[in-house]
Amino acid sequence: MTLTLNLPRELEVELVSEAETQGLSPTEYVLFLLGERKPRKQSMPVNGAELVAYWEREGVIGMRSDIADSQAYARELRASAEHRHPKQPYAK
Repeated sequence: MTLTLNLPRELEVELVSEAETQGLSPTEYVLFLLGERKPRKQSMPVNGAELVAYWEREGVIGMRSDIADSQAYARELRASAEHRHPKQPYAK
């Protein structure tokens, strides 16, 4: 199968650079990436441990390096949510 893509210039530069880093042609690198992708037909997590494992696989855990203390951040979010006022219905 032949596939032609029109990539934005920035993405093309990134692709070529990464391919060179891996010692591959851009075409070989794209084929490598497609072969390495994760299948999407995984079952959904059913408990906390599976959810954490899923987040780790997907790279979600640790992606917010700007949050130094996650527990303090969570407390702030919770406090903010507790003090919100529900929207008032429109008066006619």
